[in-house]
Amino acid sequence: MKIPRILVLGTGGTIAGAARTRTGKAYAAGEVALDTMLGEAGSLELEAELVPRPVARIGSQDIGWKEWDALHRDIATAQDDPAITGIIVTHGTDTAEETAFLLDLTLPPRKPVVLVGAMRPSDAVGSDGMRNFVNAVRAASDPESAGRGVLVVMADTVFAAADVRKAATANIDAFRGFPRGPLARVTPSSLDWFAPAHRTGSPARFAWPDALPRVAILTAGAGMDAKPVEALLGIGCKGIVLAGMGQGNAPRVVIEALSRAAAGGVPVVRSARVDEGMVDRNVEVDDDAHGFVAARALGPAKARVLLMVLIANGITDPARIQAAFDGR
Repeated sequence: MKIPRILVLGTGGTIAGAARTRTGKAYAAGEVALDTMLGEAGSLELEAELVPRPVARIGSQDIGWKEWDALHRDIATAQDDPAITGIIVTHGTDTAEETAFLLDLTLPPRKPVVLVGAMRPSDAVGSDGMRNFVNAVRAASDPESAGRGVLVVMADTVFAAADVRKAATANIDAFRGFPRGPLARVTPSSLDWFAPAHRTGSPARFAWPDALPRVAILTAGAGMDAKPVEALLGIGCKGIVLAGMGQGNAPRVVIEALSRAAAGGVPVVRSARVDEGMVDRNVEVDDDAHGFVAARALGPAKARVLLMVLIANGITDPARIQAAFDGR
């Protein structure tokens, strides 16, 4: 029986982090080389061939267009390579949901693509990195992982890119799914899916762009004025995502300033700063009157990613943007 051949794209993050002391809090992300990590994994007698390809050695707070473009190119090439069974991306947890969602929007779900990270550096007591990585190998090796879009594996759990979010700063089980919960439970010896694949045979939802436009997240707070909106427009933002109070609300002066921005052709998406929940149209804010888009189930970080992709694909009409958020 031919063993799976897994391409491993390394970007750094805590999973490749090195601590100052094994019991301390401080550490540096991306210090451990990908070859070193895979050498350790190789001693575990995994039933897979791991093919390393370093992309970056950074904390995921610093990931951006250069790394995203390289990841997309390498994954697209691997999907067309019959010798590659699946793809793993080692990634920091701070922006894993953004990278996963961006790739999910712009890649066809032909082969398993799995992002994996860690909440503790590799040399810390109780490090979760190697277990998470071995779980990712199991998920990327499983033919049933195809047709589900990009996946995120953390803490013995498999999440869909569209649902996953980081919900805690430091817990091992820091990741949650909304509105859907986990897709599967995974361990080094087992993988149990909770439902069949739902995107088998579907194409990429959007084309990969040549660049991404500047889109900002504006967090609403009590007593704020319209100056932050004016500042964002002044630096050339092509879209604004409101991380609003409750169901995406903000002080009246802010709503009015955003309304003027929308009237001037800058798409405005209302999301919520709260941990989870739906932002529906026309509840407290009259989206129809202001020309706004309701983010529905997407939080601010993923709403920004989707809005960037839409604008880059020439989609700026609020009705078409709303349709994309409704059907995410």
